[in-house]
Amino acid sequence: MPRRPTVSALAPASPRHLPRRQAVAWLAAAGALLLAGCEPLASTGRNGPLPFKGIDITGAEYARGFTLTDFNGQRRSLTDFKGRVVMLYFGFVQCPDVCPTALTRAAAVMQQLGPQAADLQVVFVTVDPERDTPELLREYMASFHPSFLALTGSPESIQATADEFRVYYKKVPTGSSYTMDHTALSYLFDRQGRIRTVLRHEQTADDYAADVRALLAEPAV
Repeated sequence: MPRRPTVSALAPASPRHLPRRQAVAWLAAAGALLLAGCEPLASTGRNGPLPFKGIDITGAEYARGFTLTDFNGQRRSLTDFKGRVVMLYFGFVQCPDVCPTALTRAAAVMQQLGPQAADLQVVFVTVDPERDTPELLREYMASFHPSFLALTGSPESIQATADEFRVYYKKVPTGSSYTMDHTALSYLFDRQGRIRTVLRHEQTADDYAADVRALLAEPAV
């Protein structure tokens, strides 16, 4: 039986390179596929299912983890952040609008959390290791928040990580240079390192903060 296509296998981070009619169709198809393909399990807290603003993918058999190298040369995996909620995003430094918006929103979430911000780790995985050097990634993350961490690796290891998260990315020539199209979703892991929810790019900082708070409020296991 052929595998059901996923959003990340079909489309870039944004439809800005497509004609308007195709872009509208892309957005409708992407939303339908994402909702149909997640097959979530109910996640429960003290008072029943958690009211996630994002798409609940608790128990999914993908997006289970990563092992890459941070901008300080240290190998990092999901287990390094056990006890904290992790927000994971794929992008690249020269992204003109989608990535800066995502990271600015993540910084706003940190501000909304107040003292609880210490229990959230934002992780950025580059899809452009050719240009995103460790030094550049360090400076880029610091421009949004001092705690944000960026990961890189060989093209093969990044591709393997993207495949694990069903993330699409592709180099797109632009004159003498290139840009990257990529999936623009954020993934939230709970304190035990389990994937729980996917948030869409068009959602607000309030939505993101609400889901982070829901996970932080879960009883320890």
